[in-house]
Amino acid sequence: MGNLALIDYGAGNLHSVANALRVAGARDVAVTADPDVVASADRIVLPGVGAFGACAAALRSVDGMVEALEQRVRRDGVPFLGICVGMQLMAESGEEMGTHAGLGWMHGRVKHLAPLDRAAKIPHMGWNDVRPTAPHPLIVPGEAYFLHSYAFEGDDVIATTDHAGPVVAAVARDNLAGVQFHPEKSQRYGLDLLARFLEWRP
Repeated sequence: MGNLALIDYGAGNLHSVANALRVAGARDVAVTADPDVVASADRIVLPGVGAFGACAAALRSVDGMVEALEQRVRRDGVPFLGICVGMQLMAESGEEMGTHAGLGWMHGRVKHLAPLDRAAKIPHMGWNDVRPTAPHPLIVPGEAYFLHSYAFEGDDVIATTDHAGPVVAAVARDNLAGVQFHPEKSQRYGLDLLARFLEWRP
């Protein structure tokens, strides 16, 4: 399984994500803001809570972190999981409080939720179905906990949920995966997902 880097850039629910990873079976979780630790990690998890632009700026403000991610994830191909805004940051851009550049790992952008039914509340909050749209070893049908006002629109979608219309719940390509929901708040469904990620060999 090797060592896992959970990236600390001041924008994630780190304590509960780290605990959930350990419960799911991770033995060596480094909660880190050190690019050198990331550069030698066997798996990487990028959490994220808050506004896209603020999270993108926070990630870029950690000296050397984006470069370490590019090297380890894009070039070395270690398994990567983005959670909530951590998933959204994989997009080319986000449109929350202005347009901000993402990491550009996934073709698409993050836009404000626009439910077809105006009675549908924003943010989308609470338990909702995860419906696979393409086979992937990480995602199975079930219910997960969501809390977001913006959602990814683009390529490589592997699951949706419904909030007065389809909303992207998960994306994946090669060694990259991202989930809009919070595995650490999704009880058994979320722990099982994290366990699959720990064993995933893309």
